[in-house]
Amino acid sequence: QVRLVESGGGSVQTGGSLRLSCAASGYTASSNCMGWFRQAPGKEREGVAFIYTGDGSTYYADSMKGRVTISQDNVKITLYLQMNTLKPEDTAMYYCAARPKTGVSCWVLLRPEQYAYWGQGTQVTVSS
Repeated sequence: QVRLVESGGGSVQTGGSLRLSCAASGYTASSNCMGWFRQAPGKEREGVAFIYTGDGSTYYADSMKGRVTISQDNVKITLYLQMNTLKPEDTAMYYCAARPKTGVSCWVLLRPEQYAYWGQGTQVTVSS
């Protein structure tokens, strides 16, 4: 059974940084699309950053482009999201998601409904 567990969220002031982690277990697929999404109260869940685990290539959504870096540790099977220069509008629950890569580019799999496996989320709160 696939399990994703996020950690690293917290409260920071504007301009601060956080590093989110997502520990994956039970995953047998050799190459996957993984991503970080976020959802603020009253808003739809949106993609932030994505990675193809096969070669480590990445894609960033406009929402936080230039301020975040997605990376992976293949040994620990862990996904990371380094977030810098945080703003109050970045306040949200951040989720890790994964799905097998099924013959299409990960970069056409950017919507939440296209992902099968989700973590429970980690809260990020940015105060002004």
